[in-house]
Amino acid sequence: MPLPTPSATTIKRIHREIADLQKEDLGAITLRPSDDSLFLWNATLPGPEGSVYEGGVFQVEIVLGHDYPFSAPKMTFKTRIYHMNISDRGGICIDILKHNWSPALSLFKVILSLSSLLTDPNPKDPLVPSIATEYVRSRSQHDRTARHWTQLYAKPPPPPKSAPVVVVPAVASRAKASTPVNAGRARAAPTRSIEAIVIEDSDEEDAPRSAALPKRKRDVDGADVDSSGTDDVLSARRNRRRVNGGPEGSSARDVIVIDD
Repeated sequence: MPLPTPSATTIKRIHREIADLQKEDLGAITLRPSDDSLFLWNATLPGPEGSVYEGGVFQVEIVLGHDYPFSAPKMTFKTRIYHMNISDRGGICIDILKHNWSPALSLFKVILSLSSLLTDPNPKDPLVPSIATEYVRSRSQHDRTARHWTQLYAKPPPPPKSAPVVVVPAVASRAKASTPVNAGRARAAPTRSIEAIVIEDSDEEDAPRSAALPKRKRDVDGADVDSSGTDDVLSARRNRRRVNGGPEGSSARDVIVIDD
């Protein structure tokens, strides 16, 4: 059998309630239609402060009839709760959802009535008589059980832990960025070694050295003829560099530089 088509009045009323919810201060209560249908709503009802249900969050499912608001919505607790006016299956015993329903009531007003029911249950019209009897005769035992059920079934899960954030110092980042990629592969250029032979020289040694040098000879035609070994000595003297350029008469060092 196909479902009846909702009237324009019903659709208009639902959209008006959605718009009115944007203006209401819901606090921790949530109330919205599902993504699939305007006739299926979901609500979350926090346990009132100071009640035995404090700390719990209760899920409520709301189904609207196609003749809403001329018929009362059907509300069901999806979260288990130890309450005399709410059954194990989530059925709710409250007068405004039965004979006291009025089209002037809205879904938001019904949710507020459910919040009041958690604070002030009605033992005169119980849906679970055993809980009502315990509430009247042994209030402390009733409260302990209700708090236990709240912790057991209605406690919201803890928020997920965020991953630790690793902070890299800016100085290290700049140093890393400034390091060339192939720095480890760079090799030092080979250095050219220079050997220095330091010869202590003095004025006393100059005289014998000059005396030891072979004298030039002239041939018959008057041309100069170098004796053997003279070229090597003169070459060594040309490569001699004076290191200490002090005043005359002071001792000096001759350095002969030999390139490898």
